[in-house]
Amino acid sequence: MDRMRELVDILNKWAYEYYVQDNPSVPDSEYDKYYDELKRLEQETGTILPDSPTRRVGGEPLKAFARHEHISRLYSLDKAVTSDELDAFFTRVKKVVPDPEFTVEYKFDGLTMCITYENGQFVRATTRGNGTVGEDVTAQCLTIKTFPLTISYKGTIEVKGEAVIRLSVLEEYNKTAAEPLKNARNAAAGAIRNLDPSVTAKRRPDIYFYDINYMESDMPATQADCFAWLKEHGFKVFPFYRLCKTESEVVDAINEIEVERRNIDVLTDGAVVKLNDISVRRLLGSTDKFPRWAIAYKFEAEECVTTVRDVKWQVGRTGKLTPLAILEPVELAGVTVRKATLNNFGDIIRKDVKKGSKVLIRRSNEVIPEILGTVEHVAGSAEIEKPSVCPFCGSTLTEVGANIFCPNADCTPRIVQKLAHFACKDAMDIEGFSEKTAELLHDKFGLKFASELYALTKDKLLTLEGFKDKKAENLINSINKSRTVTLEKFIFALGIDGVGKVAAADLAKTFGDIKVLAAADKEKLLLLDNIGEVTAETIVRWFRDEGNVSELEKLLAEIAPQVKQVAKGGVFEGQFVVLTGTLPTYKRSQAQELIESNGGVCQSSVTSKTTLVIAGEEAGSKLEKAKKLDIKIIGEEEFKAMLGLD
Repeated sequence: MDRMRELVDILNKWAYEYYVQDNPSVPDSEYDKYYDELKRLEQETGTILPDSPTRRVGGEPLKAFARHEHISRLYSLDKAVTSDELDAFFTRVKKVVPDPEFTVEYKFDGLTMCITYENGQFVRATTRGNGTVGEDVTAQCLTIKTFPLTISYKGTIEVKGEAVIRLSVLEEYNKTAAEPLKNARNAAAGAIRNLDPSVTAKRRPDIYFYDINYMESDMPATQADCFAWLKEHGFKVFPFYRLCKTESEVVDAINEIEVERRNIDVLTDGAVVKLNDISVRRLLGSTDKFPRWAIAYKFEAEECVTTVRDVKWQVGRTGKLTPLAILEPVELAGVTVRKATLNNFGDIIRKDVKKGSKVLIRRSNEVIPEILGTVEHVAGSAEIEKPSVCPFCGSTLTEVGANIFCPNADCTPRIVQKLAHFACKDAMDIEGFSEKTAELLHDKFGLKFASELYALTKDKLLTLEGFKDKKAENLINSINKSRTVTLEKFIFALGIDGVGKVAAADLAKTFGDIKVLAAADKEKLLLLDNIGEVTAETIVRWFRDEGNVSELEKLLAEIAPQVKQVAKGGVFEGQFVVLTGTLPTYKRSQAQELIESNGGVCQSSVTSKTTLVIAGEEAGSKLEKAKKLDIKIIGEEEFKAMLGLD
């Protein structure tokens, strides 16, 4: 038995070096010799130690997967595919945690796994399933060599990881496979969820571990500590990991992943951002599907490498100057790309972009491509200079934080961008109105304000270059059609700095009337999930500016923003209701529809106006705030009883 213990320890050490560290210390022949000796001793004694490597052999096929309930729910992650959505996540977190620290890691495209240990022994492997119940795939996972069968921690613990098949392994497998596998993601899922463990073994999946799902005691305090704990206890973790103290550091880490992911041997489709401090995550809580303290930034765009020819500076509607890279033309996502954006001068420095250098660009949907990072400098690569005067009007530029601004409100590009933003699809949706149209109207008629669009006539448009009878008629019809618009689109159309589509929708839903929003103070605005300190101050300033007030009055004389009507006479009439936590029977959207169709108003946050909170499982900070404000709180059963559904 002593010799068996010695052999198991030696073989596990060598396997850890080979499979986890990718740094074998002995040749395969030496490992095989010791393995054969151990196998012979096990046959002679009839004993197999719990952590023996001989347990990692595919057994007989299973008839079906057993279902297993996780100790702690395994949440999936909410996704962000735009910078606006990522900013909304930052805002929500900072409203609860003023100085958050984040971690950023790769998001691998495989199958989420939960591995359970009791008293230091591996006992079970399951898929995530629906987050509460998964499939028991212990027999399949025993063929995988990238996790330990015993650990020093003696309490009950669940660790999370992603089962993957490395791209090189997939390529090798497909060379001899009777039926080649199409992609690494499906290959990994098929390997783990195959009833025959020998099939799993042939496909050679790995598991990269990234989190502790449940720990009976001594839970690490931070995500960084979890990562260190996993490494210390012999789990295979991916070496890339960034601890970020600012939002810009998070974005830089995401871009770093975007650039480097094509050089790694694992299929990845994004980056995962998590609040580092585990103890404060409960303050943010969860929705019925996702934790509010983490998000997956998905790479759903196409990328390629090209050369920067020059950099020119554009002026936006707020006066902010944005560097525009002029590129060597390249085909990307079905179009020829000649330009790409950078955020600001600091972005140029961080990404080390120079004229003549090769850069990685990304294009998503119809958005102008963005430079993600520099791939290579060449002979003759030249530094990009920071401008000191506006390239359009010659005004002396000012710097606010990382950004450069033109202070001249009459600078032509600012006017053109404001008009184009007002008319865009996500705002007033004036079909046929482009930046070129805005330039023509400004140059020909001196048009400066969006309200002036509603005084245009067909005859006036016909005097513009490129406007014939049909085009002029269509634009006038589209302008007239925009007189009726939803409130959230109207708020977005105003072009208030920091108010994107997400924030505009939240403002419309909360205030219900543009005049009520105009009168709101900073404190009321900060009660909204997607409005932070800076944006709240900007909104208040915008509605206190005399010029903006005058323009708003002129717009409202032409436009009737539509507000969703609340049903009258229902059981929730006069109630301002907040839903929090997970209801056993209803999805959040279903419960909201029932409340609104019965006369109630749903709020996104608990405020002094709130009259009722409906709390489900895992209700977080909203429930605590409701208790402090002595607001009535009910559960689903009472909710159903009010509706007569019990």
